[in-house]
Amino acid sequence: MQINKHHLCYNYFMLSQLKSLIVKPSLYHHSYSHTVCDDTVPDKFSVLCWNVHKNNDTFSFSNYIEEFSKKKPVDFYLFQEADFKHDTELNLPSLTFSAAANLEKGSTFYGVLTASKCRAEYSKPFLSHGKELIFGPHKSLLLTKHAFADGSPLWILNLHAINFRENRHYYREIDNMIQIIDDYDGPMIIAGDFNSWNKRRMKFLHTKMKDLNFDPVPFSTSDRVKSFMRNHLDFIFYRGIALVEQSIERNHKLSDHHPLFARFSKHL
Repeated sequence: MQINKHHLCYNYFMLSQLKSLIVKPSLYHHSYSHTVCDDTVPDKFSVLCWNVHKNNDTFSFSNYIEEFSKKKPVDFYLFQEADFKHDTELNLPSLTFSAAANLEKGSTFYGVLTASKCRAEYSKPFLSHGKELIFGPHKSLLLTKHAFADGSPLWILNLHAINFRENRHYYREIDNMIQIIDDYDGPMIIAGDFNSWNKRRMKFLHTKMKDLNFDPVPFSTSDRVKSFMRNHLDFIFYRGIALVEQSIERNHKLSDHHPLFARFSKHL
């Protein structure tokens, strides 16, 4: 497989950025527990999934989230390329978070982060087996378990998939992702930046998800999901819960990706 010229150019940009980053973080698993948080997930809950491009620790970002949540309350924030500090509150108030780091710079870590109004009963970070550009960073994944009021679980896998490797490496990473969730039945959300930027990746990803009874939240081409050559990169897949509504938010100027919003109901 030949990688598109645009991706090769971006490779060199990535290399210049990595020079100032530590690609093997001193700590992979991070968390912060707010003093006030709910014990359970409401029967109707919402998710905001977003590759924030390392812009979440800014006033403009927190102001945007505050205004957005007034219109559409959010129970789970699933961020990729987030920045965070260990055991330190986010600039989004009253949220508990867990995170999996794949990069570090000074006292700041970067990776996937799941923040919520309710506590996680379980949280575990994972790294991709392969690295970006062979000698670049691994990508990170985070599995969290939450509980509904009746005690039944809600599992959430937040991920940022491998990007600048051949398709065969991508397939291997998707299979590894499936191994992470293979032992868990019932309601689950898998969401993030899947870097599914060609038709072969798209077909492989959707076939695997269908085999595991996951449905994609049906964002259309006109919704302007972050795409490359008309292939969506960002997805929310769900299983064992009912989709109530979905939308794409575009007027933010904070990232080259747009936030994906979805509301679910526990009852099918």
